[in-house]
Amino acid sequence: MPPIERPKRRYKVGKIIALVVGALVLLGLGASRISTNDFSITPGGAQPVGPLITIAGHTSNAQGQILLTDVYLTPLSWLTYIPAWLNSTTEIVSQDALVEPGVSVSELDAQGYLQMAQAKQNAQVAALTRLGYNVGAVPDGAVVNGVGTNTPASGRLAVADIIVGVNGQATSSACAVISATHDLVPGTKVNLQVRQATISDTGIITNGSSTNETIKLGEPPADAPSSPCPGVSGSPKGFIGIGLENDVAYNFPFKISISTPNIGGPSAGLAMTLGIIDELSNGSLLHAKKIAATGTMDPTGTVGDVGGVRQKSIAVSDAGAAMFLVPTVERSTAQATAAATLKIVPVATLNQALNILMAQGGSITMANGTVERQARALSGS
Repeated sequence: MPPIERPKRRYKVGKIIALVVGALVLLGLGASRISTNDFSITPGGAQPVGPLITIAGHTSNAQGQILLTDVYLTPLSWLTYIPAWLNSTTEIVSQDALVEPGVSVSELDAQGYLQMAQAKQNAQVAALTRLGYNVGAVPDGAVVNGVGTNTPASGRLAVADIIVGVNGQATSSACAVISATHDLVPGTKVNLQVRQATISDTGIITNGSSTNETIKLGEPPADAPSSPCPGVSGSPKGFIGIGLENDVAYNFPFKISISTPNIGGPSAGLAMTLGIIDELSNGSLLHAKKIAATGTMDPTGTVGDVGGVRQKSIAVSDAGAAMFLVPTVERSTAQATAAATLKIVPVATLNQALNILMAQGGSITMANGTVERQARALSGS
């Protein structure tokens, strides 16, 4: 009787492996599409801010470099969460920490671009004011900085829209809008005059001329805060579902443009302010040094804290900067990941930053043509 040939086990094993691999691929694809509602913050780049600044009638004569540094903010899926968690240079943050309650995370890009636009404006005001230029401020309405999900404003208003009137009455500030709508009851139709915003793919915001937008007020949430505005007390009776802040227009003595395509957020404020001052001082501020800076900037010259400083310190170290100016409260955070060759210097104001740079040989040129080399007292005043 001839021997019976048995089926080759290799075929069965290969088929099982193929099935397992296929199942893993499907699981991986599924996991890659399921959000964890978290984001990773990873080191971005550090680039010279000088080439990004264009000042009408002025030719750049940079003798050093001020680096603008950023980070990457990436949504995490179940497939990418563990690698991010294992990476020592990555910080994981919940989406709830990035947006206000009730606001969709889908608005992050628009909010970031609005913050960058405001940071550019603040940088110009702070820099020009410090150099002695006359900068006039004019109230320009109330800018929308957030739109709640499933609220009366959903689909009707958007981030960066500017409200300039309520029911035909001009409103030049956020409190003016709040005052005009505070006592209106749910169900009331409110006619808003709005300069609608268009945001380009690279983050440039353009507001059009005023148009009318009618919104029917809803019931305010139980935890609706009381009005922060003078003369307006208690919680609102009706509800629109937006966040507002003052929009201000400035009369600058000349045009300054700062190109920051695809970069959002306010943290480049200090770097841009120093960059403008350096450009207007014929490149003399840095005394041929390479430094980096991060921190928000308000029109009065106050430096505010920012996120992702650990990751920014890595990027700045890799770029070979000698000094990193950071908000005072974030000194230890920056030092934790800084290279041994990178000096971390905390600052709370623009004047403190300038004093530090002038003490190392830098100078600034004032609007009247005088050159300031002597550092002021380090009080930040």
